Amino acid sequence: MLILELTFAATPERLSARPAHRAILARLYDDGTLLAAGPWADESGALLVFDIGRAELDRLLDADPYYRTPGVEVAGIREWLPVVGPPGAPR
Repeated sequence: MLILELTFAATPERLSARPAHRAILARLYDDGTLLAAGPWADESGALLVFDIGRAELDRLLDADPYYRTPGVEVAGIREWLPVVGPPGAPR
């Protein structure tokens, strides 16, 4: 699994791009690629949990213009090995 962390700046471009981005996230969630996603409570960024490899994540980042929108920055991508958690996680 991969964790994607975003940081946000308050820009009109980011807010305008958000609905299309969230529609993409809904499709990724429906197909099991995305396990969870959402903003921090203070709207300073977001966390997304993907059940895919790095090459596939890179392809998704390239395909979604939101990640290149002013006010959106990819702060980090890390591999995550959950001990307990989402369905399919190792036990």
